[in-house]
Amino acid sequence: MRAVNQAVRKKDAMLLVTGQPVYTQDLAPKDCLIVKILRSPYAHALIKEINTEPATKLPGIECVLTYKDVPDQRFTLAGQTFPEPSPYDRLILDQRVRFVGDAVAIVAGENEQTVDKALKRIKVKYEVLEPLLDFRTARDHKVLIHPEANWKSLCDVGADNTRNLCASNEEKNGDVDEVLGSCEWVIEQTYHTKANQQTTMETFRSYTYRDQAGKLTCVTSTQIPFHVKRILSNALALPESEIRVVKPRIGGGFGAKQTAVTEMYPALVTQKTGKPALLVYSRRESLIASAPRHENEITVRIGADKNGIIRAIDMVTLSNTGAYGEHGPTTVGLSGHKSIPLYGKVEAFRFKYDVVYTNVMSSGAYRGYGATQGTFALESAVNELAEKMKLDPVRIREINMVKEGAVMPAYYGETLNSCALDRCMAKAKEMIGWQEKYPGIELNNGKVRSIGVAMAMQGSSIANVDTAAVFIKVNDQGHYDMKIGATDMGTGCDTILAQIAADCLNCSVEQISVSGVDTDVSPYDSGSYASSTTYLTGTAVVNTCETLVEMIRKKGADQMGCPIEDVEFDGDRVHRVSGNESITLRALANVQDQDADLSATESYCSPVSPPPFAVGMAEVEIDTETGAIDLIDYVAVLDCGTPINKSLVRVQAEGGIAQGIGMALYEDIVYSREGRNLSNSLMQYKIPTRLDVGRIRVDFASSYEPTGPFGAKSIGEVVINTPSPAIANAVYNGVHVHVRELPITAEKIYNGMKQHKNKSN
Repeated sequence: MRAVNQAVRKKDAMLLVTGQPVYTQDLAPKDCLIVKILRSPYAHALIKEINTEPATKLPGIECVLTYKDVPDQRFTLAGQTFPEPSPYDRLILDQRVRFVGDAVAIVAGENEQTVDKALKRIKVKYEVLEPLLDFRTARDHKVLIHPEANWKSLCDVGADNTRNLCASNEEKNGDVDEVLGSCEWVIEQTYHTKANQQTTMETFRSYTYRDQAGKLTCVTSTQIPFHVKRILSNALALPESEIRVVKPRIGGGFGAKQTAVTEMYPALVTQKTGKPALLVYSRRESLIASAPRHENEITVRIGADKNGIIRAIDMVTLSNTGAYGEHGPTTVGLSGHKSIPLYGKVEAFRFKYDVVYTNVMSSGAYRGYGATQGTFALESAVNELAEKMKLDPVRIREINMVKEGAVMPAYYGETLNSCALDRCMAKAKEMIGWQEKYPGIELNNGKVRSIGVAMAMQGSSIANVDTAAVFIKVNDQGHYDMKIGATDMGTGCDTILAQIAADCLNCSVEQISVSGVDTDVSPYDSGSYASSTTYLTGTAVVNTCETLVEMIRKKGADQMGCPIEDVEFDGDRVHRVSGNESITLRALANVQDQDADLSATESYCSPVSPPPFAVGMAEVEIDTETGAIDLIDYVAVLDCGTPINKSLVRVQAEGGIAQGIGMALYEDIVYSREGRNLSNSLMQYKIPTRLDVGRIRVDFASSYEPTGPFGAKSIGEVVINTPSPAIANAVYNGVHVHVRELPITAEKIYNGMKQHKNKSN
């Protein structure tokens, strides 16, 4: 392979390092109307009166829009394939506001200062309603978050707005209670993961205008351009044929931009005024009115026999979707479906969940997409089971981990075609020195060093749902123009897909030109989420290249007057197998006949979603006087099939692990008793810097996935799942404290040590 499995430089590297205008705000016209949102000060209220006249009278204000100016047509902001499992529960602006920060009015004007003045002049009279802030009491609560008659759910996900249910379901295989009843060892524990912010460097931003054809055009930092088109169509009551979406360079997504957070507001302004409009969220807005990870409370029961074989797993997940249901019915499923299958000897499992509405900021997609919460709970429970049985937590996993060839009932019944989880575990043990360091050692300075372990799995696209298409054309220079609908959000997918194409077409990566996404000209792609791009769009690239090569061979054979079976294509020319006759690709591209256009397009929808695997091991240092914790070393060994680009795979892994460390140790969204988000700046919402994450070391134990391009699986999400349970396990191994609610703070460790000491006395 010339390009695949190589550390190829990213396609847009020079644009970025030379500071070229590539991001949404860079490209917006200078005369755009500036759009801002007036937000609710209450967690739950009805707008009784709203007086916009003092604001509209200000010179330079173009319009002030309220709930009276929007279609009464509910929709979802979730970027999902139609029919979306997420409920249609939103209006662009609603008379009922459902969290502190919910949109009340849209103001558009000539400059930011004037718009800020106008926001202060809008007078709103509210009827303040009782808020529902505790998600544990939300189901069947007297306070209804969505009492409206036109709320609807397009899919059968167990949703019922009259019960505050966004989704509800139970799945099982075998008799869990019977198997648990016959187990020698059983544990039951409850784990709590808070909401987390993706905290992308580029906040949410979009601008809109009418193009030369009159189409409402939205240029936006998004992972889901084709879904945004449908979302705007629903929100604005416009045909999709009148909407165009363009995706420039994205300054980070991590799932946040799988939700259409900002696009509808400037789009409405442009629809009403005909003028270009730009909305840029401040950091504060991105922290109080966006789409963070879902808060989960997960109860786990596990049963094992005397030899440590895990025979039954019972998981119950309660998920807090907040004020709206974006991604609520789908994230929750991964908490069980992408954790339980890690254990291949389970005779019975049960997975039950409720997703409930509350009066806090709505949640959405975040890297790991529910598997992160479920992995923390299940892996922590397995570690507690191992401790109860006095088993090494690595050993209990070696006994029970899923193996290649297994049928996985908890993973949609799929067969595991590729798995190097056992080799991941062995390599991680060696890298961190598990045998020498487990469980921990006391230092001479009042501190302890200890280590912990966890493993994880994810998926590669959504089987039988997600679709990717690719278009490749030979240009008159004999190079290739490739159009994709997948969105590069910093992951380097443009480069990775070019590498796949280069090996299929037997040319250099430099000969492949990749265009950004424009829904008017790009082939359809579900979007960059669900760890789909390399696996799904990469396979579409392979299929397109195969079709194109056959077209090149046929045209070459026609020019030489011989059957196609007599020619081969070496990447530069078509030549006869016997003899010296040949024709260059550039010459073929310039032959003018009825088949002059050498181009092909193919699509792909996978019937399976092969899981990548990860093993994470953490070494921490804990102060036994204060509970202060420092992460010293983090080792991760990954099975992502064949790595397409070694450099990009490594930085993907290191970045995801750093985010997982943030979730484990630092990040916490805190609300006041009135439902006000107190974590509304980066002074309050702490994310780790490079100095806070210790040493991160990544290695690979490659497998070969037969359904993936060149044997590849995904990598983007699985890497975030192991830090929380591995660090929690290391804390226990050092100071005998189980921290079951994230983040793991010095206060929680200190209080736990105090309780342990009191019990010991």
